[in-house]
Amino acid sequence: MGLVISVLRLAAQLDQHFPPQPRWSTSQMPDLNGKVMIVTGSNTGIGKDTIQALLEHNGKVYMASRNEEKAKAAIEDLKQKTGKEAIFLKLDLADLKSVKEAAEEYMRREKELHVLFNNGGVMMSSIDQLTTQGYDLQFGTNVIGHFYFTKLLQPVLLSTAESTGSSVRVVNTASSGHTMYPNLDFNSFKDGKARRRLGKIHLYGQSKFGNIVFSNELARRYGDKGIVSTSLHPGNLRTELPRHLPAIVSYLAPLVAYPSKMGALTQLWAGTTPDPEGKELNGKYLVPWARIGKAMGPVDDEKLGKDLWEWLEEHVKDF
Repeated sequence: MGLVISVLRLAAQLDQHFPPQPRWSTSQMPDLNGKVMIVTGSNTGIGKDTIQALLEHNGKVYMASRNEEKAKAAIEDLKQKTGKEAIFLKLDLADLKSVKEAAEEYMRREKELHVLFNNGGVMMSSIDQLTTQGYDLQFGTNVIGHFYFTKLLQPVLLSTAESTGSSVRVVNTASSGHTMYPNLDFNSFKDGKARRRLGKIHLYGQSKFGNIVFSNELARRYGDKGIVSTSLHPGNLRTELPRHLPAIVSYLAPLVAYPSKMGALTQLWAGTTPDPEGKELNGKYLVPWARIGKAMGPVDDEKLGKDLWEWLEEHVKDF
């Protein structure tokens, strides 16, 4: 019954799965010379496509990735395509110590950060997989890791907004998959009966719902200080992310999926649109292709946002 409800919720957002032709394209991006950006989970898929567009518009881009060998191969491929070179930043979102090391390394190298694309993630991984610190792999990677990375980079984000007089951006890649479980069961974030009862499909949906709740709370707390926080559904895409889906779903998915480059459009729009239009996106949920949409469930519940933020603060404070 739970799976049926999830499917019906997904079907309720048909215009996100079969969006109209885009009215915005990367040709409308401004020149990004002097801008410094980080894209997490970016050696494949829409993360790599996002970096390519940023490089083509003269941005300085850090590719934050766990696998150095794959990242350097992607960097070389992008250099061949653009003539410009991204910078590798080692980041394992499933290990909070690695997250801290990555943020510290970035701040040793750079004094500014204009856009943070929280793009990395895992989807429907095995129920037996946990993060290094014992959290559910999907929630730990998609939500906790990105929360901690953003928190650690917050000082440089705020100082950049202040020194430039322009907004900085935190772009959080969520998914229409949040409709699979538009709620937060705090007892399921670590392994135990509650987590295993939910199962990997609902755990994935919860993690994507968590992305949106976190993004909205960040927007409430820091929007007036120059941080524009958005969350988004990138679209149904042909990427490596759904590799853990059931075989029949993996077989059918490409039939209704779009090229990964299309998925980069919405987050590039969120990350590079100049003010004042860019500022107006704060706290919004964006959908394909480069449109403002509406997420499902209590994503705007201020108490839920506060509770999640405080839970996250408590669970990263010792690192």
